[in-house]
Amino acid sequence: MKKIAILASGSGTNAEQLIGFFRTHPSARVVHVLCNKPGAGVIDRAKALNVPVMVFNREKFTSGEVLDWMREGEIDLVVLAGFLWLVPPAITEAFEGRIVNIHPALLPKYGGKGMYGKHVHEAVIASGDKESGITIHYVNDAYDEGDTIFQAICPVEPGDSADDLATRIHSLEHAHYPKVVEKLVEQL
Repeated sequence: MKKIAILASGSGTNAEQLIGFFRTHPSARVVHVLCNKPGAGVIDRAKALNVPVMVFNREKFTSGEVLDWMREGEIDLVVLAGFLWLVPPAITEAFEGRIVNIHPALLPKYGGKGMYGKHVHEAVIASGDKESGITIHYVNDAYDEGDTIFQAICPVEPGDSADDLATRIHSLEHAHYPKVVEKLVEQL
């Protein structure tokens, strides 16, 4: 059984989808959620689904304590789901090819530090782009610069607000992220 750990900072809808998808999966389980934000919605979602949660601070993340925990827990795949900190090189190196993220835009556009959630959708709309989407990519030690694994596209409709676009993006995330992660697990 392959072990998946989720790194999350926010409300946890993608984490919840992943946990549910792998709950009865024959070859993988989400065994832990690691969160850098006390009080984040993902904590309650994970606990409601009986997935253990570890809350950590920046010092534990950068000192190697989180990496040590992942090694001790024999984590096979690390999945970012709304995680906003840059992952330290020690973790990206230890999990090279086994750490992935989902971004709410079609990278390489609208990526980098500060480009998350509503900020991304506002930038897409302000630019006049006719389409947006999601990018699932490997994580390296730079924001949103890892190799692309998968992209899905949706239209940007005339008159869209950031919330309108976010609704379509979330639908893409929930439909595709678990299936792409499943394919990655099968390759391990």
